Amino acid sequence: MKNAYALLSQGWLNATTRWIGIAALTAATFLTASQQALAETPPEVINFGFASPKVGNPLQYTLGAAGIAFTKGWFEEEFKNDKVKFEFVFFKGAGPAVNEALANDQLDFASQGDLPAVIGRSVGLKTRLVFANNIRNNIYLAVPPNSTIKSVEELKGKKVSFFKGTNSQTPINRLLAKYKLSERNLKVINLDTASGQAALLNGDIDALFGDIQLLKLRDAGKLKIIYTSNGDSPIFTRQGHILTRDAFAAKYPDTTRRVVKVLVRAAQWASEEANRDELLTLWAIPGVYTREQLAEDYGNNIKVRSSPLLDAFLVERYKAVVADALQFGLIRKSVEVDTWFDRSFVNAAIKEAKLQNFWTAFDASGKPVGNLISKPIAKQSPVGNEASLVTAATVPVKKK
Repeated sequence: MKNAYALLSQGWLNATTRWIGIAALTAATFLTASQQALAETPPEVINFGFASPKVGNPLQYTLGAAGIAFTKGWFEEEFKNDKVKFEFVFFKGAGPAVNEALANDQLDFASQGDLPAVIGRSVGLKTRLVFANNIRNNIYLAVPPNSTIKSVEELKGKKVSFFKGTNSQTPINRLLAKYKLSERNLKVINLDTASGQAALLNGDIDALFGDIQLLKLRDAGKLKIIYTSNGDSPIFTRQGHILTRDAFAAKYPDTTRRVVKVLVRAAQWASEEANRDELLTLWAIPGVYTREQLAEDYGNNIKVRSSPLLDAFLVERYKAVVADALQFGLIRKSVEVDTWFDRSFVNAAIKEAKLQNFWTAFDASGKPVGNLISKPIAKQSPVGNEASLVTAATVPVKKK
């Protein structure tokens, strides 16, 4: 009996010892993983691209959360103790030029519009959409002051210019379709922003689709605006985002989180009504657009347009862009949108800043659904179900 008890005790002791060993090993494993996450060493250089050139004199770029953070030096401030250098590149070639840089691993993050990103994704660029930036941007249609063209319907057969391959192309095509027109009904001339304005002023084209910069020429009496999406359905506006390369986010998840944290800080600052005057002053660029023109374009929607939420409305807009791009022959292969959005970084940054109830999320139809942090979107209708509502750089880039 005594021997039996001794054997039983020894068995219990051995089992306990094994359990303690396993528990210690497991704890050590988790601790190591945690330490690795905390000890992530950021890269020495972070390359950040903008699908737009700097403008004004002196040259500057201030729009959107990314523009604010760039101008105020908040990216460098966040990483000053890590001695990380930020390289900012502003592309005259807009979204297509950004795609080329991404394809060559020359960028880690990029501020870009919806259509160029969709085109890049369709040909295999491995990226993640991590932040909403420059959303619901308006489009404008301008004609010479003495033009007899008064509406979109009257563009048929006319020489019309816009910048193809940018995020203005799909809302323009959507607007044309509303009036039973398409690019085939027009004499479309593909020109960048500056070239398009010059062509209109010189009388080389009949009409020009553009952005807020056309208000400057309107106020100078050099053209007249016959259409704007400002006040129209948001399906005729342009959407933008911040994306990162898959490989970068996988290798540097905490660095990615911190970059997005800076962007959330900038979005909050822009959204605060108390900062409106300073914001408009920051955004106003002499010779490009004034405070008054910015106030006209943004109206009372600064907070809505500054929201970083990757909500159902934004997802549905990207699905519509995919459908339009397929329909208009801009891409040959469809893009799965739901899994393209990675909300983990922006949601973590919003929670850290205690801003869960700060911005309003919108459903797929554009209706507000409350001040909620953007949640994963359930599998939705097939791409294209609109009824459900839904190349040169200004600075050379060195290959890493």
